Amino acid sequence: MIVRNVRYISAIMAMSALFLTGCASHQPTPSHSVTLPETGFTVHSSLRYSPDTWPEPLYADLYVPERTDPAPVVLMAHGGGWERRSRSDMTWVAESLASQGFAVLNVDYRFAPDFTFPAQLHDLQIARHWLNRNAGRYGLDTSRVTGFGFSSGAHLVALLATVASTDSDLNRPHGGPETALKAAVAGGLPADLPAFGSGRLLRQLLGAELEEQPDRYQRASPVTHVSAATPPFFLFHGTMDMLVPFSQAERFAEALDAQGVYREIYRMRLRGHVTSFLTAGNAVDQAARFLARQGAGPQSAQANER
Repeated sequence: MIVRNVRYISAIMAMSALFLTGCASHQPTPSHSVTLPETGFTVHSSLRYSPDTWPEPLYADLYVPERTDPAPVVLMAHGGGWERRSRSDMTWVAESLASQGFAVLNVDYRFAPDFTFPAQLHDLQIARHWLNRNAGRYGLDTSRVTGFGFSSGAHLVALLATVASTDSDLNRPHGGPETALKAAVAGGLPADLPAFGSGRLLRQLLGAELEEQPDRYQRASPVTHVSAATPPFFLFHGTMDMLVPFSQAERFAEALDAQGVYREIYRMRLRGHVTSFLTAGNAVDQAARFLARQGAGPQSAQANER
């Protein structure tokens, strides 16, 4: 009976995922489709990417596809409200991208409240430097580094992408042009932090109430740093997300539009925050094709005109 129940539940979940895949819209519709290669990959687990002098040792898993030429790289960050979870949440996403010809550095980062912002951004910045230093060892193409994050991880990836192309003091001492991304993928993105008020997670991350330090909330918001030099973005978001409302993706898209930055939005209908991640298989595939269209995918990808 237990086996039958498990099979029944698995079948229902599979059918639900298939149904929800059809409940999505992609705007703007890509001008051409992309066929990505199918590749095997090797995983280098628990690589320490933080310097010996860093306040806390930080680790990552590096997925390297089987290729003869240097692989494009995706720097990946997990969700968890900046306070919990781990890179293992993103394993299935990393495996999906690695099987399509992308190298993936799936990282952990420091948590609030023990470490407040911008500690987490600094972690991603040094991870980006780690890629630059180790490109030759692992066969990586650091001229094609992109980012992929969900929820709080999307917030950090979006900050990394937007800040690196500005003169913000958040680039000091670990950021700057060497930490730039060619494109970014953000799912369930909290882009405009003051819109959330002073919830517990933000108080932990920023160490203050919104009313006490509104500038700190603005400074930690990716939407604040959008400029004409911001790289292209692929945004995927559940339209029924009650934790990070869909309006956050719309607000960020509007800021990108105002600066003439290319973006795509993948609306995941009938899904909330968690379900938009658990059923994100098609969104991940669309994101991979987006990265390829931005020149940040495998060189063996084939473009197919519509």
